[in-house]
Amino acid sequence: MSEPPPRTRVLLADDHAIMLGGLKAILAGELDLEIVGEARNGIEAVAQAKALQPDLLIMDIQMPRLDGLGALVAVREQAPATRVIMLTSVDDQETLFKVIHAGGSGYVLKKSAEDELLVAIREVLAGGAFVRPPIQLMLAADTQARVDAGDSPDGYETLTAREKEVLALLARGFTNQQIADEFVLSVRTVETHRAHIMEKLGLRGRAALVEYAMRKGYLA
Repeated sequence: MSEPPPRTRVLLADDHAIMLGGLKAILAGELDLEIVGEARNGIEAVAQAKALQPDLLIMDIQMPRLDGLGALVAVREQAPATRVIMLTSVDDQETLFKVIHAGGSGYVLKKSAEDELLVAIREVLAGGAFVRPPIQLMLAADTQARVDAGDSPDGYETLTAREKEVLALLARGFTNQQIADEFVLSVRTVETHRAHIMEKLGLRGRAALVEYAMRKGYLA
């Protein structure tokens, strides 16, 4: 009898016990998800992420000792394979830009968590990014403005033809396996193409890639 597939290991970080309880209730019915730890501040979140190396971290932006943005930057260094979904109370444009550019995989409004969190989790675990449409438009406009001002050089023309094809599919939400199947490549080759794309374009994280792809016209 074959062993069941391993469950996705999730770390939760929020300084409000009620919110933590709500997050656990939302995830309780998902048999493929396993909560492996909880943190009540940013310092604890970074420490636990380093120790546990979870697959996914769901973290509040506003926390004591070290806020979520500072913790996100540290987690990306200490647990680079951990995907991070940030929780926020408001659609603050500047803060959300910082989340995306720091390597966050997306964000969920606390007031919408019950409806959006599982959707966000599935999108992120499939290799995508979860960014709500209004912020997608703001991100695209902001990036274009920075490129026009010469603050963010565009390395698109340095991509190979195959890398451009991979970029287009990544932006549309294809997983590495789906891209490998599409082009009859190994998953490792797709991962290499993806790494080269990120390096050449100066991007960090899937959400930043989606932002870039919107500007290039891959997303409507």
